Formats: sequence, C-alpha cells, structure tokens
Amino acid sequence: MSEHISTWVENPQAPMHTGSGDLYVTIGTQLQDPDRPTFRRLADDHLAWLKKVLVAPAGMGAARHKLTDTGTAILDGPPGSGRTSMARVLLREYDLGAGVFHELLPDEEDELSLSNPALVGTGDRLLLDLSAATAVQWAAVRADLSALRKAVQEHHAHLVVVMPYGLPLDPDLQYYRIKIDPPDGLQVFRRHLRIHGVPYEPAPTVTAFLAESRPIREIADFADLVRRAREAASTEEGFAQWCETACKARDDRRVEIATLVARLREGPQRALLLTVAMLHGAHADSIHRAAQLLLHTLKSPPEEQPLLERKDVAERLSEISAGAEPDGHVHFTELDYDAAVRAHFWDHMPDLRQPLGTWVARSVESSGPYVPRELRNGLVARLAEQYLRTGRGEGLAFLAENWSTTPASRPRLEAAVHALTCGLNDPAQGRNFRQWIYQWCAHRQLKGEFAQVLVQVCADVIAASHPDQALFRLYHLARREQGTTRALQALVDLVATSGRLRRRLLDRLARSPLSPAELRIFLPACDPDPLSTPYDNGHALIEENGARKSLTNGWRAVLKELPHAEWHPYAQRWLHTATDAGHRGDLLLDLLVGAADRCEDRRGTAFAALYASARAAERTPPHGTARAAATTDRLLQKISAAQGLGLPAAPPPTTSSGGSTP
Repeated sequence: MSEHISTWVENPQAPMHTGSGDLYVTIGTQLQDPDRPTFRRLADDHLAWLKKVLVAPAGMGAARHKLTDTGTAILDGPPGSGRTSMARVLLREYDLGAGVFHELLPDEEDELSLSNPALVGTGDRLLLDLSAATAVQWAAVRADLSALRKAVQEHHAHLVVVMPYGLPLDPDLQYYRIKIDPPDGLQVFRRHLRIHGVPYEPAPTVTAFLAESRPIREIADFADLVRRAREAASTEEGFAQWCETACKARDDRRVEIATLVARLREGPQRALLLTVAMLHGAHADSIHRAAQLLLHTLKSPPEEQPLLERKDVAERLSEISAGAEPDGHVHFTELDYDAAVRAHFWDHMPDLRQPLGTWVARSVESSGPYVPRELRNGLVARLAEQYLRTGRGEGLAFLAENWSTTPASRPRLEAAVHALTCGLNDPAQGRNFRQWIYQWCAHRQLKGEFAQVLVQVCADVIAASHPDQALFRLYHLARREQGTTRALQALVDLVATSGRLRRRLLDRLARSPLSPAELRIFLPACDPDPLSTPYDNGHALIEENGARKSLTNGWRAVLKELPHAEWHPYAQRWLHTATDAGHRGDLLLDLLVGAADRCEDRRGTAFAALYASARAAERTPPHGTARAAATTDRLLQKISAAQGLGLPAAPPPTTSSGGSTP
C-alpha cells in the first residue's frame, strides 16, 4: 500500500477554462453522445418496467373504463396499494402520439394554477399525485378540480388523480372516484421474481414475510433481495436458502458493523472495507487501485513494509468478510453487508464525508477494462444515497456543481449529471433539487462546464415528468449561453413535442421587450410548420389570438433589432410554408406584414426587407417557382394594403438596408 500515486486517473485531455471576466454559460462538447437516450426514451423505459411488474390492484379495470369514458379518474386507496404506479401505467396506455406526460405540482412556485387552461394541451397525460397531501392542500386542490377536468375534456387529454387516503371528496367528483384495493402480496412477489428470472417455490420464510400486510414496494424490494441472494449463492443452495439469506439481509446490522470496524485498527484495512462497500461487485483490480486512491486522498502515510512481505489481496479481503469470485469480482460474504458498511462510515465518521466526494470524483475518471460506465454510476449513486438518506440534499447539489466547475473530464461531468438525477428522483428532496436547478439556470453565474450538466438534466430528467419546469429552466440557460446553442437546441426539441409547450414559450417571450439573446430563441421557436398544423381540436396555433399576439410581438422585435441576414432564413421558411398551408398560409403572411407595420420609424425598411426575402425565397422553392412567385405577389398585396395603397404598379426595391418603400 505504499506505492506513490502521482499519475492516478488524471485525464490530461480534459478541457480547461482559461478566459477572463465573468462566465455566464459556456457549454462544452463532452456530454455530446448520439446514442444517449432522450427524455422520451428514459420515461418510456421506466413506464414499460412498471407495466411489466404491476399486478393490477382491484379497481384498475374500472379506472380504465372511467378514464376512457370521461378523461378523468380519481384513485382512492390505502398507502402501499400501488396507486401511483397504477396511475402511471394507466396514463401510458393513452399515449397516442400527441401531447406529453406531465406530473402536476400545484404547490410549487413556477407551476400554473390547476384552474389555468394553459396547463392542459391536446392529448396530454396528466398525473396529479396527492397521496401525501395534507387536508389543507387537498381542500385547495378540490376547489380547482372541476376547472381542470373541463380543460382535460376540451383538449382530449387524460387526467389521473391520486387522492389522499381517508380525506373527503366533493359530491360532484364522486362519479370519478375509483376505490383501489391492494393486490395479493404473493402475486406481487411472484410477478417480480418472474421478471427477475427466479423460479418460485413455497418457502416458510416467504409465508412468514407475507403474513404481515406490507406495501408493494417492500414486497418488491424483498423479491430483489432474493434475486441477489440467488446470484451470490453456491450451486447446492435452493430457493428456501435464498429466501433465508434475503430475510437475514433485512436485519439491523449496526452493532455487527461497529464491532468489525473497531477491530480493524489500520488505515489500509478500513480503506479497503469502505472501498468494497462503495464499489461492491467491482473487479479486485479496481478495488485495489481505488483503495490506494482513498488512502492518498486522505493523506495516509505510505506503508513501509517491503512489497513481498505484505498481505496479498485475498488475505486482506478475508479480514473484512469479503472475497473475490472466480471471475475476480469482489463481494461481501453476507448479502447487503455493503449498505450497512456505507451507512456506518457516513454516520460515525463525519469527517470522511468531504474527502469521499473528492475520492469519488477522481475514481470515476479511472480507466481500464474493469471500469465500465455502470460501475461509475453505481459509485456516484451510493454516495448520493448517503447524502439523501441523511437529509443532506444541498450538500449533494453543491458536490455536483463543484465536480463540473473545475476542469472536468467527460466521466466527471456524467457523475455530476447522475448525482443531480439521484436528487431529482428522491421523493422527499426532489422538489428542493428542482428549485436549486432553477436558481442555477436563471440567476447564478455558471462556471466551467456546469451549464452543459444542467442542460442534460433538464432535457433528460426533469422534462420526462415536469416538461413545463424543464421548459423555463432551458429557456434561462438558452438566453444566457455564449459560444454554443446546446441549451437552445434542447429547448427547441422540447417544444417540438407539444403545442402547449410552444404556446407557453411564445407567451413567455412576449411578456417583456426581447433582448438579442431572446430574439435568437424566438426565431427557431416559431417554426411555421407546427404553428400552422391543426391539432385534434381542428385549430392551429396560428389561429389562436394569444399565440398570434405573441408571434406578432416577436417578429416586430426581430424586424426592428436584428440584421436581415440573421432572420432571413426563418422568414424564408415562413414564406415556403405559406405557399402550401391554404388559408393558414395567409395568416402567416398577415402576421409578418402586421409585425412590420408596427415597426414605427423602421416600418418602410421592414416592408422592403420582407419583400426581399420573398424574392430570394423564389430561388429555393419546395413547391415550384410559380407557386413561390404567387406567394410573393400575395405578400406584396398585403404590404400595399397595410400602407393604404392599391395594387402595386411595380415591385418595391429589394434592398434590406433601408431606402424607399413599396
């Protein structure tokens, strides 16, 4: 254990920030990965898993029929009955390609009121999980449920409400209430075993475990323990022994672990014990190197004993009740021993917490055949588990920021993403993480590569269930980013999934005078194809008064503030779309002309620049030169009408920089 560790896992190719002055947002390229799942795929994968393992509670069929007939179902059942999982699976069945999944959060600051029609888009699938709501919160929500239900009907959406158990429901909402009873515990246990590929046999341990009424999550966790017991067992052991091992793993091991740690007095022994707990299941080579790195991080003195006189890895592992399998991967001899060891060190050696964060950041940058991404993610998750278990979410958030703001390799940035994801997915602290991320995106100076971490977290984690919150966080990142368009592209990709989200973004942009950065958000956000494409209600966004007002304000600012060369490609796309959009094509042209008409002292220049774009668009027509020329004629007629002129005798000049007007 005395080797000098001067070259351990450092990455000389990591990018460096060497600029001067304030750094608002600069997003690197390290997290670019064409194979990385999008937020849609991640959400779909999770829902697909729920559908596989869910044993339908009594009442699920009735809830499905109610949701089909009315668009609304209110689930009422005891805690642990599978209410929330059932709600998510039901909503997945109504994914028809339109709208988005949206978990409503009525008590969070940046969420719309439940009575606001803008909350619901065509085809949306809405989950309102109030299973943990207080009586006061439930009373406030009930007052808005009728308005929300009406909006759901009008937009052909689907809403599932999980109401708090034992609290009242208004008479006019009783029709939508579905009573949920927990499924049989043995069925749940067997379903999870089957998904894990573990054959079931009757066993006394299982009978005793299920004799008590248990939440579905607890039964699922026990089934997973049985799976892991089977993987660690010898070939002569059978199902009954696996279940006994799983049952023992659920026991409180605090005294046992404290006794072991007290017996291991040497630093290298304790370092190895903690390393095995944090990297449980890793190859012995990775365990050995990581234990060395931990000692180095803690500035432990090097071992003086000659190399060949030291204990080998096998002997040292046996001292901590661990061993290496034939394939070289290390496990404790007792199931779930690793979790108890991690908890002991975290709870009883608080001075280790800060160095552990440094050690994890260095460890994830390790390379080699035995350091896959899954191992790095598992290490980060186990550290995050301790922060979250003990209510220290803010410390985990700070750690993720710190990992990203120093010169960081791609593995370190991925670790920061994974740490924030663990926080966001924590039921008790997810709300705090969403708020901290909002503050970072909207108000804080972002150093190093932290901005790209936030972009990925917003697009791939928050957007999966809270698309509105992701929208505004990406909006703030996009308006502040410099030298890249990563946040802008993520924002554009998100609004492409929903007309409602596009409407909300346009409305946000129209609320105040637009900065040049916001104008560069507006232009790709006002894609004319989705604006002129009708939704299930037969209307398009371009036909809505609110959207038209937002678009007119945006285009007016574009025509006044940006050079023609910057907005011309977007105007050309509008003109091409107008050629083939029927009566909505006229609405597109009317909107452009109306925006130019409001340009005050630049009115004539704006009209001339629009006409110049139309003439240029005739050279790249997707529908033929003649049709493009006809669109130019229609635009010219509308410009003339806006100026109070008759049909033009000659075209206006094609310059875009000023001069005479049409």
